[in-house]
Amino acid sequence: MSITTAYISHGGGPLPLLERGTDEDGKGGANHKEMIEVLKTLSRDMRRPDVIVVVSAHWEENNTQVTAGNKPSLIYDYYGFPERAYTLQYPALGIPDLSASIVAGLQAQGVDATANQNRGFDHGMFVPLTIMYPEADIPCIQVSLTSDLDAAKHIALGRALRHILQANCNDKHVLLLGSGSSFHNMRGFFDSSASANKKAQEFNQWLQETMKFEAMNELERSQKLIEWKSSPHGIFAHPREEHLLPLHVCYGANERTVDKAISLTLLTKPASMFVWKN
Repeated sequence: MSITTAYISHGGGPLPLLERGTDEDGKGGANHKEMIEVLKTLSRDMRRPDVIVVVSAHWEENNTQVTAGNKPSLIYDYYGFPERAYTLQYPALGIPDLSASIVAGLQAQGVDATANQNRGFDHGMFVPLTIMYPEADIPCIQVSLTSDLDAAKHIALGRALRHILQANCNDKHVLLLGSGSSFHNMRGFFDSSASANKKAQEFNQWLQETMKFEAMNELERSQKLIEWKSSPHGIFAHPREEHLLPLHVCYGANERTVDKAISLTLLTKPASMFVWKN
């Protein structure tokens, strides 16, 4: 059994999927073109998974919840888009047995966790996976964030998930996917001032250094991630932290430097994606 972990940016709602195929004249799709290419490259470079476990920025609950349906529907958790955005399909199957094992394993470690039979897959899951694995032929599970948005708690969740997946997936290869955005200030995306761009760049540089710096021990790295609000312009980059916390889960599942750090431009601002290979 092996686990590849990736923290990715999933873009603005359904736009990455709506923009695809609109740039033949070189004018359309620019906001997400680089993101789409990075996700395609990641899926080619990573070992093809047998199972995908997604921690999405778009699912928060009071406790940790895990999708447990056999055929989860899609949740179109966005508004104001063309009709096509509400007909997108990604018919990946769920994995009820593994979901039950994850819930039981979390409970055994003292985590308040429950299975959710009715919850579907949100756009933080189906948008990037449509780009990465368009056939939708890999079974998937989603795991929620907790609404307290506690950074240390989400690092611990990643650590717990690693042990549970190692114990329950036998000879399978698992992709643990943290789906969020390393910059998520909606007003900031549309602020093209030199000041806004400088703040976004400095936060991205801090994030890259934190995840790559090999001389830093893991206690220090973990503490930096827990205290991310003290980073350069952290609050500007994340007025609310739900899009950053999937990174904490990914880090907790590995507790070491990343194997691959990618920096790109997404919606006018620098963004990062990170990969750990095992």
